[in-house]
Amino acid sequence: MGRRTLLRAAAGAGALAVAAAGTGVAMAEDVLPGGARLRRALGLTGPDGVLPPAAAGPVRTEDRHSAARGTTVRLITMTPPGAHRPADLPVCLALHGRGATAQTMVETGLPEFLSAAVAAGVPPFAVVAVDGGNASYWRRTATGDDPQRMLLDELPGWLAEQGLRQPGGAMGISMGGFGALNYARNRGQGFGPVAALSPAVFRTWPDAEAVEVFRDEAEWREYEPLLHLDQPLGRPLGVWCGTEDPFCDAARRLAPHAAQAHFPPGEHSGGFWRRVLPDVMPFLGHALAGQPA
Repeated sequence: MGRRTLLRAAAGAGALAVAAAGTGVAMAEDVLPGGARLRRALGLTGPDGVLPPAAAGPVRTEDRHSAARGTTVRLITMTPPGAHRPADLPVCLALHGRGATAQTMVETGLPEFLSAAVAAGVPPFAVVAVDGGNASYWRRTATGDDPQRMLLDELPGWLAEQGLRQPGGAMGISMGGFGALNYARNRGQGFGPVAALSPAVFRTWPDAEAVEVFRDEAEWREYEPLLHLDQPLGRPLGVWCGTEDPFCDAARRLAPHAAQAHFPPGEHSGGFWRRVLPDVMPFLGHALAGQPA
C-alpha cells in the first residue's frame, strides 16, 4: 500500500478498529518483509488491550444544540464510582477520532479504565466526550461547522449546568489527538495535560492532502500542530503511538516536547488504544491533580 492509501485508511479508523517482546522482536520488525499484516500474523505488533475488571462509574448522556456546529450533539460525562462531588473533580476532555462519536469513547472503555485507575490510587477526575463531526479534525469546516468553537464557547456552560468545571486537560485519539493539541493551543499557557493517542498529525502538505479534509495547504498550515510547536501543546504532554501506525513518524516529532512519549509495537486500532489506556489515565489523573506526570 502506498503512503497516501495508508494515511487515508488510518484517518478513517477513528472508531474502534489494536509490549515489545525484546531486542529480537525489534530486530525482526526492522527486517521482515510483508508489512504490518505479516508482523501481525507473527504476533510482532503487540497484543490487543482488554477492558479492566472494574465496574464503570456513572455515565450521563444528554443531547445539546450547538450553535457553533449548527446541529444537535451528544454530550457524555463519565465520573468514577464513589461519592465524589462534581465540583471537586478536575475535568478531562476526550476527543474522538474520524468516523467516530462521543459514544465511541464510552465503547472504547473510558469509564472502566477511569474506574480502574482511581481504584489503584490515581486522583479522581471526570471525563467528558462530545460529538465533533465525522471528519472535522476539530476545526472550522467549509460549511461553517466549528467544533473547536463549540469546545471553547459552549461546552463550559453545558458543564457548569451539571456542576462540573471547565476542562483542565484533554486527550484525543487519532483525529481527536489533532483536535486536542489545537484545543490546548487555544486555551493557552495555563492549560493542563494533553494525552495524544495515535495523533493524526502530518509532516508535509502531501501527507495532509491525502486525507482529503483540508481545503488547501494554507488551511492545513493554520491548524497543523507540528507547525506550531512553539505554542502550548499540553502541560505536560504525553504521546502514545504504535510503530505500525502510519502516523508514527509524524507523532515522533512531538516527542521532544513531551513529558512522556511511547512508541511500542502497535497499529492504529482500538486494541492498541485499550492497551495504552492503563498508562494514559494515571498520566492524566496525576497531572490534573498537580502531581508529577
